[in-house]
Amino acid sequence: QVQLVESGGGLVQPGGSLRLSCAASGFTLDYYAIGWFRQAPGKEREFVAALSRTGGSTWYEDKLRGRFAISRDNAKNTVYLQMNSLKPEDTAVYYCAAQNTIYHGRSVYDADDYDHWGQGTRVTVSS
Repeated sequence: QVQLVESGGGLVQPGGSLRLSCAASGFTLDYYAIGWFRQAPGKEREFVAALSRTGGSTWYEDKLRGRFAISRDNAKNTVYLQMNSLKPEDTAVYYCAAQNTIYHGRSVYDADDYDHWGQGTRVTVSS
C-alpha cells in the first residue's frame, strides 16, 4: 500500500524550531520529487517547499526561504522539513506529497501535479 506519513508536528513557541518528517512506504521515493504544502485554518492550501528527485534542486515559497529547509534521505525513504524561527502565522496542517518524475511538464508548485499525499501533521506556533 502506497503511503506517506508525516510526523513531528506539535505546539511550539514563537521563535522555536520543529523538524517534520515524511516517511514513504509501499514505494520508493528515488523517482519522486517531494513537496511540502500547508493549510492554515480558513485559508487555501499553499506551497511551502519542494525537493528534486536527486536532492540537487530545491524550491521555497519566497517568504519562507531562509527559515525552512527541505532535505531527503533516500536510504531511509524519508523527507524532512526543518522549520526555524517559527511564527504564529506558520500555524497550519503540513502535508508532504510525492510527484513521480516520469511525467514531464509538471510543476512542483502545483498541488494538482502530485501523485501521493500524506494525511498531514499539525503545527501550532503559540505562546
